[in-house]
Amino acid sequence: MDLNLAAWLVVLLALAAANLPFINERLFGLVTLPSRKPAGERRTKPFPVRLLELIVLYFVVGFIARLLESRIGSVAVQTWEFHAVTGCLFLVLAFPGFVMRYLHKPRR
Repeated sequence: MDLNLAAWLVVLLALAAANLPFINERLFGLVTLPSRKPAGERRTKPFPVRLLELIVLYFVVGFIARLLESRIGSVAVQTWEFHAVTGCLFLVLAFPGFVMRYLHKPRR
């Protein structure tokens, strides 16, 4: 796989994974969470669940990026600074989904 293609694949995967917790009400887009609300009411995931899902997806994307890097060549050493920067970048990529979920007010 080309280095440029792998880099764009990781960026697009990170963008999709960062917004996934805020776009749907299922855990990782697959599992429906149990709720105590009646069947007619809208069920929503609590924010701590969304945050935990975001953290897990950060590590999943990091694992996929590391696999792609190992297929291309040698894997670079990554210190805590690398993880701090990529974690902040992942949060920035999650901003559109957060805005749509919590800050956007629908028109009536």
